[in-house]
Amino acid sequence: QVQLVESGGGLVQAGGSLRLSCAASGRTFSGYRMGWFRQAPGKEREFVAAITWTWGITTYADSVKGRFAISRDNAKNTVYLQMNSLKLEDTAVYYCAAGPESSSGRRSDYDYWGQGTQVTVSS
Repeated sequence: QVQLVESGGGLVQAGGSLRLSCAASGRTFSGYRMGWFRQAPGKEREFVAAITWTWGITTYADSVKGRFAISRDNAKNTVYLQMNSLKLEDTAVYYCAAGPESSSGRRSDYDYWGQGTQVTVSS
């Protein structure tokens, strides 16, 4: 049974940093793409960043390019999202997801989801 467990969310001031973690278990993720999505109140869940498990190829939403960095530790089966220069509009529940390596930024491409972790950026 695949499990994705996020951690690392919290309250941070604008301009600050947080690092989210996603511990993955239940299968081998070779050939998968791991993604981070976020959902703010009253808004659709949106793509943030993704990384291919095998090759480490990364993609980012334009809104986070240059501020966020996704990485993975294959030995620990963990994916990270380093978030710097946080803005008020980054406030959301952040979700970890896993899908085939061909997955893009579409929510429907991803098969497995975590429960989410809240990130709140204050002024």
